[in-house]
Amino acid sequence: MSDATTHLLLPYILAAQAQKHVTHNEALRILDGLVQLSVLDRGVTAPPGSPANGDRYIVGSGATGDWAGWDLNVALWTDGAWLRLPPRAGWRAWVEDEGLLLVYDGAGWVGTTPTALQNMALLGVGTTADASNPFSAKLNAALWTAKTVAEGGTGDLFYTMNKEAAGDDLGLTLQTGFVTKALVGLFGSDRFRLAVSADGSTFFDGLSVDNATGIVDQPRLPRFKAYTNYDNYVGVGTWTKIGMNNTHYNDQGAFDAANNHFVAPVDGTYLFGATLMYKVNASTTARMRGRLVLNGTTEIRGSLGEISATHVSLATAIWLQTMVPLTAGDTVELQGYFRVADGYFAAEQTSFWGCKIG
Repeated sequence: MSDATTHLLLPYILAAQAQKHVTHNEALRILDGLVQLSVLDRGVTAPPGSPANGDRYIVGSGATGDWAGWDLNVALWTDGAWLRLPPRAGWRAWVEDEGLLLVYDGAGWVGTTPTALQNMALLGVGTTADASNPFSAKLNAALWTAKTVAEGGTGDLFYTMNKEAAGDDLGLTLQTGFVTKALVGLFGSDRFRLAVSADGSTFFDGLSVDNATGIVDQPRLPRFKAYTNYDNYVGVGTWTKIGMNNTHYNDQGAFDAANNHFVAPVDGTYLFGATLMYKVNASTTARMRGRLVLNGTTEIRGSLGEISATHVSLATAIWLQTMVPLTAGDTVELQGYFRVADGYFAAEQTSFWGCKIG
């Protein structure tokens, strides 16, 4: 019959044994050291200088001093001496300085964190996941990096998101204070969209890409084409604003038809053009000019056009085109001018157009 238990090697009290309390207390000492095992540190190879009663360590390889030959064993300081506790397969130990649970597999102490996580219902990193957000993470940085060829990978990295049907939504929601400010993805169709919002409820598409053609659209881009529905009379020698009182289109309402000018809604670079169609009054010998004017006073460089000599009524025209940087609130208007003889700029054929390009 053995004089110790099989797994923990606790000493038995033998028949007719003297001083039975010694053996009993030794068994209690071992139990106290092993049950709910928690060690201060692991990998230490030399006994600390001033251990406290009950301190425990997992001894590192190449141990010295009182721990020589105790590699991977549990060392317990009790009653003024180190007690060696050889581990058995299945022992578990909490490493206090690492916050790590280890298990002895018969050859060494290994971590209990699984190498594969499969079919988990909830996963929270730094926060608590719930049914609405089964995967939740609260952190300040995240990194995805490709597995290199040297590591057995391809060097590529793909992040794939998938939706069930074209009419479903798929995308990224960007929020401030949990109020959605931007959406990027496929919403309600397979057309790629980038939409923004000030309040999280009303959204404007800033960018849209047709997945069938690859054609890119900026639905909120300020753009317009204005025209006059009456003949604008212009006297001799006076720059006169042309009354562009109608629009064929006017995205974002940037053209102010009541005041016959374009108003820049945001800072940026804009492209403008115009057509001035001549209509005779009393003489076809007028010298005809046209230009675009910034804020009612400043001629925009490169916008001036002029035609001299005899004109053909409803056939002679000036075409203007230029590009200009604008600040939000700037206005641009079309002006006409006659020398020598007065005249008209014809209804329906005189137009002014523009759009933001950068």
